[in-house]
Amino acid sequence: MKQGNFTEELKRRFAEALRSAAWFRPGLKLAAAVSGGADSVALLTLLCETRAQLGIVLSTVHFNHKLRGKASDADEKFVTSLAETSGVTLHIGRADVSRKARQEKSNLEDAARRARYAFFEKLAAQGLLDAVATAHTMDDQAETVLAHILRGTGIAGLAGIHPSAASVRRPLLDFRRVELRKYLRAKKQRWREDATNRDSNRTRARMRKKLLPLLLKDFNPASVEHLAGLARRAREQTVFMDQLAAKLFERLAARDGPAVRISVADLMDPIGLGHPEAAASLRNALLEKIVAQTKARNGQFSAVHLEAIVRLARCGEPGKLLQLPGGVDALREKDALLFHPRCSSGNAPFLKS
Repeated sequence: MKQGNFTEELKRRFAEALRSAAWFRPGLKLAAAVSGGADSVALLTLLCETRAQLGIVLSTVHFNHKLRGKASDADEKFVTSLAETSGVTLHIGRADVSRKARQEKSNLEDAARRARYAFFEKLAAQGLLDAVATAHTMDDQAETVLAHILRGTGIAGLAGIHPSAASVRRPLLDFRRVELRKYLRAKKQRWREDATNRDSNRTRARMRKKLLPLLLKDFNPASVEHLAGLARRAREQTVFMDQLAAKLFERLAARDGPAVRISVADLMDPIGLGHPEAAASLRNALLEKIVAQTKARNGQFSAVHLEAIVRLARCGEPGKLLQLPGGVDALREKDALLFHPRCSSGNAPFLKS
């Protein structure tokens, strides 16, 4: 395909992807999150070229995490220049994420993501934008699904990156990284490379440099597409299960102030199948809903915790207490489980039943 035809076809696909998205509407105030890397620069360029036909009010947003010293400041300067030449308003956020991670005793990548997304939500709350578009691609989706598989995950983890969450939209999940770079080269549009993306000490970088190329070369050249397809199907199941669990929560769980109580019988077989194991997926979705409604703070709730709650329901003695992430305690009563916020402000350890 000739360069001109390629760029026009990519623009057509992109505009079609946005128009078909459930969240899209003409007049939307959409900000492109631009780091300066190829994918985000391609996102802004595509939005600039299609904004008139889409009828969107376009701006851009850049968050300086201050993690790479002068390189981070150079990224900010590059994005500032790009926004000026593109004729779009730029919103800039800054934070010392490394210090924030130390203070919170949290993972650096998680702290960076929370700071960045908090800035997005702040802009949305101020009415400066309706949504932020990020440049996650099909390759990012494949890497995420692989990472979740390798660390151990359930169906929800297989769903990978969701197309929409809070005020964030991800319109490039059906686009490959290589075609976005081809598009930028055809447009003679520069971008910046983040050296940390090549750091083989990072799991995601090793996956990008070694594992995915191995799968594509020696196993299946459509591995990325298949992993993205798996994420899409898992997401469909997750959405269905989440909605069903929400209805069951309202029907089966009883609120007692900030606490939630559910009978052991209802928890083990929420829809009366007569075989508790057949209802395992739904039971887990219901438990996740209960914990989410009860927890007082962030916490990593995993399959290990689900299994411990089920053991408590099956064979725990009345009065047995299970401490869960997010400041939630699960107490075994005579024929029910009571989930309530932990009284102490400290982070109590997780206790297996």
